[in-house]
Order: sequence, then C-alpha cells, then structure tokens
Amino acid sequence: MPEESSENTESIEVSEPVETSVVINLVQQEYPAAILSTHRHRGDETIVLKREFIQPVCRLLRNHPDCQFEMMVDLTAVDYLLLETNLQQTARFEVVYHLRSLSKDRRIRLKCPVPEDDCQIPSIHMLWDAVNWYERECYDMYGIHFEEHPNLTRILMYEQFQGYPLRKDYPMDKQQPLLELNDVEERYHYGRFE
Repeated sequence: MPEESSENTESIEVSEPVETSVVINLVQQEYPAAILSTHRHRGDETIVLKREFIQPVCRLLRNHPDCQFEMMVDLTAVDYLLLETNLQQTARFEVVYHLRSLSKDRRIRLKCPVPEDDCQIPSIHMLWDAVNWYERECYDMYGIHFEEHPNLTRILMYEQFQGYPLRKDYPMDKQQPLLELNDVEERYHYGRFE
C-alpha cells in the first residue's frame, strides 16, 4: 500500500474558539435595546448602536471597571451616498467612534447610523474633552449636528463657506465666496493684487 505524500493530505481547518467579548457582553446586558449589530474581526470589535443610546453606552464604557475606556481616539463619519455595496445600509450617514482603554489594553469601535432627513445625534462632549473638537470637525465636514454641543461652529472652513466638503454630493467645482483679505501684507502673501 503506497504511502500518502504530504502534498496529497488535505489540511484540516481548525476553527478557533470564539472568545467572549467582555465589552460587547456588558453593553448587551445593560442596554439590550441599543444594539443593532456587533462583529469581531481579528480582535477588532465593533458595536452598531441606535444613536439615542450613544451617551449612556459611552458613559458605561468609560466608567465601568471592566472597560475603562479612558481615551477617545477618533470620531468621524461615513457618507454612504451612491455607495454600491451589499451592506443593508438604511441611513445615509454613520458616525464612528474609536475608544481605547490604556489600562485594559483594549479598543472598541462604535457606529451610529444617522439618516439624512434627521441629521443629528446626541453630543458626548461631556465625557472626553477631545470630543468637543472632533464633533466640530465632523459637523464642519459632513453637516451632522451634535445636540447639546456647547459651540457647534465651523472649525476648518470659514463661516461663509456653503455646504459640507466631505459629503459625496458636494460639487467639486463649486465657487465659494471669496473673502476680502484684511491688510496689504495678507494680500501679498496670498497673491491677490488689485
């Protein structure tokens, strides 16, 4: 009887045991109505939430001794307009939060769908100081309103700027109102001479 060569031997896939996530389980226990979906990929965890639960869930993740997400790493948005995908995206926008726990060496991503016709979400500026600036930037670029934000004004564009430059339907060739420069030195710097 011929011996089987190692080339003919089929590899046996061994599925790794699914590790139970402390963070996802905690949110599911405390706010079961908040979660739309969850997923994990290579240790990277995501929770998709209803927007009205963003404040209590973030407060839980920051304060609970099993989580201790002391750091808001980033806050941004995604515009799904005209995106051809198999995802069943029901809202045009999605606000995305990245939190990090230094003490637990853990990260989590939170996502909240935001519809175009009601483009607002509760602010979480009171939980991490950096959120104040992130929410202003997100408002400035996408036009998403953060309810109860203390100073929701433009941060990158000037106040007269019309529209939101990171929305996918923003006209790339749009002529924005040009502001008059204040003094001669500023005119020289930007090359505007009359």
